[in-house]
Amino acid sequence: MENHTAESCRKANLAIRDTLDVVGGKWKLVLLSVLRSGKRGFNELSREANISPRILSKELQELEMNGLVKRMVCDTKPITVQYELTAYSKTLEPVLIEMEQWGERHRKKIISER
Repeated sequence: MENHTAESCRKANLAIRDTLDVVGGKWKLVLLSVLRSGKRGFNELSREANISPRILSKELQELEMNGLVKRMVCDTKPITVQYELTAYSKTLEPVLIEMEQWGERHRKKIISER
């Protein structure tokens, strides 16, 4: 890690806070990860992510508002809704991959220390 000035640290902290404002919390990155394998309906997302419908609805609205998820209302009876990643969300792919790899390494480390 290179030496930082007070100004570069301030900018880095601001950028990290901005990122966490968009993808922070317990569910957003999990939902983005689930959607990496393709479109999902609301109930599928709820089951796969193990998240309550009320919380899922809120999280999806925020992801959509930030341009990371696209909501499509399907002309079916009853009406169904599908969610998919946007092209913009693909910019988070390296972050998701790194977090997945780190999580796997961390789990192994913790288990091996027990």
